Amino acid sequence: MKDFLFNLNPASQALLATLFTWAMTALGAAMVFIGRDISKRMLDGMLGFAAGVMIAASYWSLLAPAIEMSEGKDIPSWFPPAVGFLSGGIFLWAIDKVLPHLHIGFQMKEKEGIKTSWHRTTLLVLAITLHNFPEGLAVGVAFGAVGAGLPSATLAGAIALAVGIGIQNFPEGTAVSVPLRREGLSRFKSFWLGQLSGVVEPVAGVLGAAAVIFAKPLLPYALSFAAGAMIFVVVEEVIPESQRSHNTDLATMGSMIGFTVMMVLDVAFG
Repeated sequence: MKDFLFNLNPASQALLATLFTWAMTALGAAMVFIGRDISKRMLDGMLGFAAGVMIAASYWSLLAPAIEMSEGKDIPSWFPPAVGFLSGGIFLWAIDKVLPHLHIGFQMKEKEGIKTSWHRTTLLVLAITLHNFPEGLAVGVAFGAVGAGLPSATLAGAIALAVGIGIQNFPEGTAVSVPLRREGLSRFKSFWLGQLSGVVEPVAGVLGAAAVIFAKPLLPYALSFAAGAMIFVVVEEVIPESQRSHNTDLATMGSMIGFTVMMVLDVAFG
């Protein structure tokens, strides 16, 4: 499998990798066909796990290579990672303020973004899309870094990142479809919207890989941009959602385990 990926261009590698992460989201969303009674406690633990994976991936797979790339330049080595990281967070913050969306479990009066009369389902899908864009971008940038010849970027490391994102996408898909089922949607519609939470990842992945290849000098900024975008999503949405039902200890331990899993994947295979 690794040899097959090695012979592809970075955009194709990113596409296949993010199709895998999307498939894992769909697999998690399919849990709604098993039953609608997955406990909120379990869902909170899953979200905590997802948060831990995203935090670890942000550093080990994105920020650390960006810092290494920035050393020995005419500018301070901290400058590109810092600028890229903050830019990623600000970018997601701006979209969060403009794009109409509604987080699962919230009332219509709590919708965010510009005012609109769009249907609740549309707003839910947009919220899910906003959440998953940084993950696809991170995978794409990682494969783009390999294609750009970054010494610290390896194909195994990019694959490890995709596997880690895929693992955490499984509980994310479940955490989307099951609450929708509880809101009264049919099993199929709950699954359909749940898997849609990952459909943006292949698009973001290809865009991220292509951007890096065509703008190699911007690579440390791109890597840290993806990290900043992911951290914004984790802190603004994933962690608060995992704590809403007061399953604090379980969600926190889930985060610790998720962080460890992603760290092991990156260090062992990167």
